[in-house]
Amino acid sequence: MYKKIIKRLLDSFFAFIGLILFSPLIIIVAFFLMVSNKGTPFFFQKRPGKKEKIFKIVKFKTMNNLRDKEGNLLPDKDRITAAGQFVRKYSLDEIPQLFNVLIGDMSLVGPRPLIIEYLPVYNETQKKRHDVKPGITGWAQVNGRNSITWNKKFELDVWYVENMSFLLDLKIIGLTILKVLQKKDVNLSNELTSEYFNGKN
Repeated sequence: MYKKIIKRLLDSFFAFIGLILFSPLIIIVAFFLMVSNKGTPFFFQKRPGKKEKIFKIVKFKTMNNLRDKEGNLLPDKDRITAAGQFVRKYSLDEIPQLFNVLIGDMSLVGPRPLIIEYLPVYNETQKKRHDVKPGITGWAQVNGRNSITWNKKFELDVWYVENMSFLLDLKIIGLTILKVLQKKDVNLSNELTSEYFNGKN
């Protein structure tokens, strides 16, 4: 009952309320990022969702599009702006994903949607992370996020899929809020991006 009906109803309700409450913040952040990036404040990318159905995720864009003389994008650490760094520090870049939750592409809680390029290298167990909708936050995010290995992340994702419940979702949301307030496990390393998953790491 919870997995099939109640979870979706709660997602829709709280995403709608969240967008209303955060609308002033969204407008302010979008303005500063637009100025800082000298362009669009939003970042769109195709990601696999439930049953590997492809959708477009929306986030605040924290990096500009500066390129080298050959036309290649500069490393992430050279493209992140001061405004973008602040947005990442407080995990504000995730807020626009409430739109994805509202229209049904995502859930508030679930395995994080990763890039399409990883799909061919998942093993059969890891593929189970796509048995449910991806989430803004998840069990792996409150248990290490960028400080744990890919294999551990997928192990936590699959555990969540097999044990999903209202109380577990409530616990994850509570832990997420606590980590954001404490600014723990936020990706602000020199490289900014996680190690690329190759199916073995």
